[in-house]
Amino acid sequence: KAKAEEEAKDKAKAKAEEEAKDKAKAKAEEEATAKAKGKAAAEEDGEDWEEVAEKLEKAEEAKEAESSDSESGSDDEGSDSGSDSSGSSSDSFIGYRSPILVIMGHVDTGKTKLLDKIRKTNVQEGEAGGITQQIGATYFPDIALLEQTKKVDPDFDIEVPGVMIIDTPGHEAFNNLRARGSSLCDMAILVIDIMHGLEPQTVESLNMLKKRKCFFVIAMNKIDVCYNWNSKSYTSIKDALGRQEQDTMDDFNNRYQRVVGQLNEQGLNVELYWKNDDPRTTVSIVPTSAITGEGVPDLLYLMLRSAQQIMPDKLEIQEELQCTVIEVKNIEGMGTTIDVVLVNGTLRVGDQIVIAGITGPIVTTIRALKTPHPMKEIRVKNEYVDHQSISTSMGIKICAPDLEQAVAGAELMVVGPDDDIEEMKEEVMEGFDSILQGFEKQTEGVYVKASTLGSLEALLTFLTDMKIPVFDVGIGEVHKKDVKKACIMKEKKHPEYAVILAFDIKINAEAKAQADHDGVVIMEADIIYNLKDKFEKYMEKVKESKKTEKKEEAIFPVILEIDKQYIFHKTNPIVVGCNVKGGQLRVGTPLCLPDKDNLCIGRVLGIEKDRKSVKSARTGESVCVKIEQNTAQQHILYGRHFDHTSLLYSAVTRGSIDVLKELYKDEMKKEDWELIIGMKKVFNIS
Repeated sequence: KAKAEEEAKDKAKAKAEEEAKDKAKAKAEEEATAKAKGKAAAEEDGEDWEEVAEKLEKAEEAKEAESSDSESGSDDEGSDSGSDSSGSSSDSFIGYRSPILVIMGHVDTGKTKLLDKIRKTNVQEGEAGGITQQIGATYFPDIALLEQTKKVDPDFDIEVPGVMIIDTPGHEAFNNLRARGSSLCDMAILVIDIMHGLEPQTVESLNMLKKRKCFFVIAMNKIDVCYNWNSKSYTSIKDALGRQEQDTMDDFNNRYQRVVGQLNEQGLNVELYWKNDDPRTTVSIVPTSAITGEGVPDLLYLMLRSAQQIMPDKLEIQEELQCTVIEVKNIEGMGTTIDVVLVNGTLRVGDQIVIAGITGPIVTTIRALKTPHPMKEIRVKNEYVDHQSISTSMGIKICAPDLEQAVAGAELMVVGPDDDIEEMKEEVMEGFDSILQGFEKQTEGVYVKASTLGSLEALLTFLTDMKIPVFDVGIGEVHKKDVKKACIMKEKKHPEYAVILAFDIKINAEAKAQADHDGVVIMEADIIYNLKDKFEKYMEKVKESKKTEKKEEAIFPVILEIDKQYIFHKTNPIVVGCNVKGGQLRVGTPLCLPDKDNLCIGRVLGIEKDRKSVKSARTGESVCVKIEQNTAQQHILYGRHFDHTSLLYSAVTRGSIDVLKELYKDEMKKEDWELIIGMKKVFNIS
């Protein structure tokens, strides 16, 4: 009887298990059908694929939560044995993190537009002049990528949780930013304009990637500009090329081969990605259009496939913290914040952190961890999501006190219970190379303010190259106190430097009023090159007004030999023919006789060459010179006090040499300076 009961129980249990399996199978089929219907409906309605992805993801999460609740209630018995086996395997492999990608290339190749096309938001419009000026970071969840990769390979499985893309600026002024971007990435997309081929920053980015041994693919952008291109949004590149006419394909192939040739010259083997049998030694090329989205699915597919096939070990989640500061930003209502990319490990609110600062290491405590919504960019002002802790590859904004001096590109470390803070301080500052570290403030110079540290570094590089002295620097909005600081230059008798160069920041209303009152010039611009132009024009005006002011003091070096055949007038005004033996003769130059105790004979009133009036004459020229004398000099006559045997010198002084150095460098030649050295000995000028 007991045996019969046992058999009946076994049968009932087996039947229940079968029924449960059937239910689960039916449920899975139902979900798949709903998912397919949802996507199909979205495509018909022209709905945004990323929105569909988000809806599906939320629905799946809700169902998972329900099923996990019911399982936890009924499955208590088997949980012990199951946890042992899963625990042992998770020790060695926790899972994959999101690969971190960086987009690099020359200015205007379409880097940001390409990123916009991937996520369908328009960051570019929020960027001044269309040049990316801060490092942006965007996280793409796997579900948002799936829809696009299926257009290329329907059977492709995404094994990573998503992709993090950093969009680095492409212009030469942002060298230091670009170096930062490529140091923390797993792989890179190098954007090349098919119309222009390799440009200076493209080559620079290439060398940087080679140096860092970073895996990369090439996006050959702007294919839609090819002759008669027939475009269709978001299609795979094979489909796009397949629908083109022969003349369009001829144009595409010619341009493609030209770029391939340029890349070969740089020592690179390249091939279209679907023809590339060895992606480890040959770089894959994906033709793309940032305008139509053609080739974008291929780019995403290739990056994900490469990440999963070539570097799975590198993408395994590690417990140890790996986190880099990519930007320091002053934000209204938040104060100074840092944008970081968390590669591995966990960050928590309340963690004590150590980072490199301009003047030394900073130790502070995390007050808030904020992330942008998925599919948004970390540098576009939108509402952030707050977290208590984060442990995934992600762009995070950290709010904490004392971050004003924080440095982008530096490593962020969390202080553990057994850690020595002093050792960590040394470690974060080790090998940290910023131009601000060696930056020396000048006693006289302009006052520079920028929105971010990266921008400030780039601006200082420009000013150093232009040899413009900098008196002080700062980050964030221009306030009244900044104007007062700039006004110090007036007290130091350098009013031309009573200038604030404000890059990509607001100017407070009080500051504007104070500047108008104090006569301080505030120059503002969203693009460094515009600021540079404004300042150059301003300095040109200052220089011109100074030149006018000090015109009498500017005495150019010249030595004249009188030609005895051409003596036209021996008394005031003396008119004689002369040969210019050295330097440059100008109207207004005072002339003297070194062999007659530096006797001053008058100023040059006019110069004629071939009976035409000229303003100046240089070495080797023969001219007629009219010398005007003041009342005290009118007794000096040609033939009585001097003759053709005496050389005439311009009466240079210490003051006149200084004026030439300050205002007339561009009008002086090397031989002029050499002549001045000789004349200093003649006139005993120290």
